[in-house]
Amino acid sequence: MKHIRWVAATIGAALVATTVINVVGTPQASAAPAFQMPFPCGQTWSGSTRSYHSPARAVDFNRSNDYGDRVEASASGTVARVENEGNTSYGRWIEINHGDGWRSRYAHLSVQAVSVGQRVSKGQRIGNVGSTGGSTGPHLHFEQRYNGTAVKIRFNGSYIYYYGTRSYTSRNCGGSSNPYTPREVCGSAYSVIDSASVGSRGRVYLLYNNGWNCVVTLKTSNLGSASSMSAHLEPRNGSRSTDSGQFSYYAGPVKKYAPGVCVRWGGSIGSASYSSPWEHCG
Repeated sequence: MKHIRWVAATIGAALVATTVINVVGTPQASAAPAFQMPFPCGQTWSGSTRSYHSPARAVDFNRSNDYGDRVEASASGTVARVENEGNTSYGRWIEINHGDGWRSRYAHLSVQAVSVGQRVSKGQRIGNVGSTGGSTGPHLHFEQRYNGTAVKIRFNGSYIYYYGTRSYTSRNCGGSSNPYTPREVCGSAYSVIDSASVGSRGRVYLLYNNGWNCVVTLKTSNLGSASSMSAHLEPRNGSRSTDSGQFSYYAGPVKKYAPGVCVRWGGSIGSASYSSPWEHCG
């Protein structure tokens, strides 16, 4: 009996040791960054996934008149690659290293606005939608990669739909807890077509509805307390309108009817401000 117990104990110890070795020797996947869509907060895009896509886990994003639209970093990191393959493959593309084996890739760009080694924050503009490389029309090809392999894509902690097409609304908003949204301020018929950060304190949005432009600046910090804020909008060959004052949550809305006309827009919170060039001329 003593011998049997000793053998059992020895075998048990060996099993435990083997188990420990196997657990320690198995590489563990690092938690993914808090990836968001690579577009300004509030924009809605159609995402298409296909089993025959290369790679199959990638997604192609489209929306109407999207050529030249702003592309943003899906998570903070360091720019690892800025490539141009001409009329083949990805064309102009960017890859961002987020650490712990995680990277994101943005392809078919018309403009690359960052350089290798540059540190970027989530929501920072890195380029513009294009149709370079082997693309047959404007769109953004997007990948999330782990240890060099494309994996299923997650935004805001949830996997996107495979395989088929779904619409997704960007929550790349810098962590805002403002109780108001751009559409609530401008009106539910409006859609966000662009946005930009105003320092670290908020974001300014440009919305559009059937010829009408609308600008609103939303705070992301010091909510509920009055701060110096503004929102402005100027159609080309028209006058600039500005809403400014001490506001607790937002400045605006500033609205102008300017179908088919380029506009300049922007806003401020305290000493931080953003002013766009002439753009969105359609």
